[in-house]
Amino acid sequence: MSFIKYYIDYLKDNPKGYWFKAKLYGWGWVPVKWQGWGTILVFVLLLSLNGFYLASKTVPTDGELKWFFVRILFLVFVLIFVCYKKGEKPHWQWGPPKK
Repeated sequence: MSFIKYYIDYLKDNPKGYWFKAKLYGWGWVPVKWQGWGTILVFVLLLSLNGFYLASKTVPTDGELKWFFVRILFLVFVLIFVCYKKGEKPHWQWGPPKK
């Protein structure tokens, strides 16, 4: 069985309805349902809006730079929180899980 076919089967095997499943290699999550993909889309959109806001300033002040990074950290924290709540519990994995 090819790796891609196996990986797709792994992602589709989701009896608990997780939005995010554990990655096959390493630590973290990958979106597997439309809610997970929507979460990633909103995250990227908000990051982009944050960047466009800062780029609209000709010379950003120190305060604007500080809030730019605070918003990034907040968005990353919220994304990790949603992944943790709506996904498999995080764990290190290196390859297909043993059955």
